[in-house]
Amino acid sequence: MLDKVGIAKRIAQELEDGFYVNLGIGIPTLVANYVPKDISIEFQSENGILGMGPFPIEGTEDADLINAGKQTITALDGAVYFDSATSFAMIRGRHVQLTVLGAMEVSEDGDIANWKIPGKMVKGMGGAMDLVASAENIIVAMMHTNKEGESKILKKCTLPLTGLGCVKKIVTNLAVMEVMSVGGLKLLERAPGVTVQEIQAATEASLLVNGEIPEMQLVS
Repeated sequence: MLDKVGIAKRIAQELEDGFYVNLGIGIPTLVANYVPKDISIEFQSENGILGMGPFPIEGTEDADLINAGKQTITALDGAVYFDSATSFAMIRGRHVQLTVLGAMEVSEDGDIANWKIPGKMVKGMGGAMDLVASAENIIVAMMHTNKEGESKILKKCTLPLTGLGCVKKIVTNLAVMEVMSVGGLKLLERAPGVTVQEIQAATEASLLVNGEIPEMQLVS
């Protein structure tokens, strides 16, 4: 199965030249480190930067240059900075072609829960509510199961929802799945060394398996 870096590498294959992309906190932020060399991407962070680069090399960090998750980042040549009003105007105006979010749970209908666990302290919803309401292309990056081995890919989410029917694709440490309009999730790819049976056992949601499921091809 994949680690967090492997998930980010697989999602990087979804990037297209010229895309404006918003990366949520957690695993999604790693995607900026694995952009294919033959394309140009503009990463946007809702705290007010367009042109976010990969994470800085240790020892070169600028404490004033951070993403929405308060991690230090780099800025590419030509990057611009702006206030939150402008940033959310970009998001709400649908000027971002791809959004990558982390999640605690995702349902077979494309619902996402990623901002609150009742009784536990969390950082808050951030820009997630705006992103799921406005974005037309949302990919979720997440671990397939929790620490107890229970599925986080569910028939119905049990945690407070962030958005309804908004997720298009899910990439986990076990698989790549597409949210279908009816019938649940379609299994597209499996992680290296992972069998279809293992993915089915770890998935509570309805999982459509058609034919031979290819193994993910990750570029190092």
